[in-house]
Amino acid sequence: MDVLFLGTNNMGTEIYEWLCDRDSVTVQAMITTKGQLELVERLQPDIAVAVGYRHIVPESILDIPEQGFINVHPGYLPAGRGFNPNVWSIVEGHPAGVTIHQMDPGIDTGALLARREVETRFDDNGKDVYERLESAAVELFVETWPDIQSGTIEPVPQKDTNAPTHKKSEFADLCKLDAEEEYTVKELLDVLRALTFPPFNNATLEVDGENYFVEVSITHEDEASSDASSGVISSYGDE
Repeated sequence: MDVLFLGTNNMGTEIYEWLCDRDSVTVQAMITTKGQLELVERLQPDIAVAVGYRHIVPESILDIPEQGFINVHPGYLPAGRGFNPNVWSIVEGHPAGVTIHQMDPGIDTGALLARREVETRFDDNGKDVYERLESAAVELFVETWPDIQSGTIEPVPQKDTNAPTHKKSEFADLCKLDAEEEYTVKELLDVLRALTFPPFNNATLEVDGENYFVEVSITHEDEASSDASSGVISSYGDE
């Protein structure tokens, strides 16, 4: 099978290298920019695989491969459409997961080929969830590829056509904390832990004309040090 690969991130590189090692697959090229899409028409692949490719593919290009385009997305579609689904799964409280789906002219709206939910906890930050999604996406692709290659997998149309699609600009707005905005404690912690992704300084807050970067660390009681816990108590005395 002739495969054209589109991708740029760590997850994409791992899947690309796995495909290159298959005897039954010829990976014709890796596309990382929008300008390289002309290779699809020139190479006429059987299928195109996108992982971490951030550009919209025109419908005229999507129609070229006989088996179409598929995308490996780090969101549990349809709820996790668009940019940074790991962040929005925390902020909005919907399942985190990964999806392999057919690509159509919309953004993450194509028929589902496979999905896997990823477990999360309240002490996760955005980086924790993203790294878990990366691992799950590679595992799901490796497991699903034989059925994709043989054409035996049955696409399932997405039912929730009104699920929101988050844009990069929405993530930028989320990063700008408003000191006057009212939150419940959990709502604020959810935003802060979603934006905590070391070494990046995502969440910013302006106070008295000065800008601050904000992140949060949450520890489950079972993982807290007994010495640290007793230290907090003893520092206040026995009154």
